[in-house]
Amino acid sequence: MVTSAKAIAKYGKPNVQMEYKHMVSWDVPDWINREIPELPNKIYCNRDIVKPLQKAFENIIERCLQSDIKTWDGCFNVRLIRGSSDPDDWSLHSWGIAIDINAAWNGLGKTPQMSAALVKCFTDAGFDWGGTWKRKDGMH
Repeated sequence: MVTSAKAIAKYGKPNVQMEYKHMVSWDVPDWINREIPELPNKIYCNRDIVKPLQKAFENIIERCLQSDIKTWDGCFNVRLIRGSSDPDDWSLHSWGIAIDINAAWNGLGKTPQMSAALVKCFTDAGFDWGGTWKRKDGMH
């Protein structure tokens, strides 16, 4: 599982230099946008998740799960983990290595409503799922 400490070790603390070095504006391929129109045309994310994210979206399309994506709720957002006051407890969104989908149905600390099949599209592409974390966060 990726943690703040691991992200700091790999990318450094969130700052402008980290952003310039590791972040990209990924042009989501048109064919993916046609199949999953809830996705934005561009996703500002860490360059390291572009290929896994594209693979996850391909999995969704190949497995006919497009209707399982109801909302795209973001990726890059420099901030601490919700509820934390520890200055080294950064959210994985701070490095653009976390995404949120279907947030309204998968609130922090709530029982996740994401289908196992949709989760598998992401885990098969190399992602961890927040629905298995100690403090459940099913939108991740």
